[in-house]
Amino acid sequence: MRHHRIRYAFLSSALLAATSLAVTPAIAQTPYDGLWQVTIVTKAGSCEPSTHSTLTVSDGKITAPGTDVSGSIGREGLVRVSIHGAYANGQLSGNAGRGKWNGASAGVPCSGHWEASRQ
Repeated sequence: MRHHRIRYAFLSSALLAATSLAVTPAIAQTPYDGLWQVTIVTKAGSCEPSTHSTLTVSDGKITAPGTDVSGSIGREGLVRVSIHGAYANGQLSGNAGRGKWNGASAGVPCSGHWEASRQ
């Protein structure tokens, strides 16, 4: 009888553990998730000469507090971002990346490059 209780307790524990694993949502991550320090440099046009910003990447989605940033980073590091009517693309590799951007200030086209490093 005691042997049956031990086996029942073991099977119940195993079933409970399997059920909790099945119910718990998986946390998706990409290789580039985390905080990134980004420097944006204007090479043409009348936009600000340079700006710095911290962006958050979570599950491949790019966000920044208090901004209308929308974008994503693919598993291979391909970056595509829209912010305040400007568009950027580029490539991340490991803990760094770079690319180009274009937009406008008061209707005058601007463009330049950006560089990023993981914090």
